[in-house]
Amino acid sequence: MELVLNILTESLKISLFVFVMMVAVDLLNLKVKGRLEVILKSGRKWKQYIIASGLGVLPGCLGSFAGVSLYMHGVISFGALTGLMFATAGDEQFVMLSMFPLTAVKLFLILFILGIFIGYVTDYFVKKFNIKTRAECEVEQYHPGKKGYRHYIKDHMWKHIIKKHVFKIFLWTFGALLVIELVMQFLDLQSITPHYTLLLMLLSAFIGLIPESGPHLIFVMMFSKGLIPFSVLFTSSIVQDGHGILPLLSYSIKDSAMIKTFNFAFGLILGFALFLLGF
Repeated sequence: MELVLNILTESLKISLFVFVMMVAVDLLNLKVKGRLEVILKSGRKWKQYIIASGLGVLPGCLGSFAGVSLYMHGVISFGALTGLMFATAGDEQFVMLSMFPLTAVKLFLILFILGIFIGYVTDYFVKKFNIKTRAECEVEQYHPGKKGYRHYIKDHMWKHIIKKHVFKIFLWTFGALLVIELVMQFLDLQSITPHYTLLLMLLSAFIGLIPESGPHLIFVMMFSKGLIPFSVLFTSSIVQDGHGILPLLSYSIKDSAMIKTFNFAFGLILGFALFLLGF
């Protein structure tokens, strides 16, 4: 009973932190939305890769949703969007900041820098092999706060952030922590898991293909407990993008599948390289 109460308390603390961070990022998004198109349409293409990777590394799904919208309107390239999805790790980023902030910031910085180059490399392959991607599409964008902050609090903060994000994160966090703690009661995972690092890395990449925040939290929790090395968390973070890709799935399954394929390959290659380097 004490174990369950401790896990419940930790899960609530994490969920509260996630909620505060989500609202902060959401309000920041309100301030800068609309200016990105003007910035991106002027200047060199590298600006696309830098801004797209920066949007991706923002915790949560807002940066991903903004990137998908920009892509669907023809403002950023397929490579830039791939770099964005490479850099993001969805709502799990909030949990990482709560559980191991210094390591999380280092991870996000690495993902941001690599996301820029991944965008360039992806566009190079797309051009070299003449891969066909999207056509422009007009979509209706959601503007929280457009009808006033009372509407924002009721319809967006409560119905979207709390009910759709924070509640799910609480359930997944509680479940993942409970499973790990219960298994550790019977098995010495710290001596077992090092023998299966590559298998866990492969598993994290396949689970990363799921376009949803939640399942990937198991690797965040395992890393926080010292059960897996950084390379496995790194692979998971690259391949998965929370549910940031969902708006693109409704527009182009082909483009979504290609982005996932590119990042699946990048995740395993870079994750394996880190593993060989001892991380």
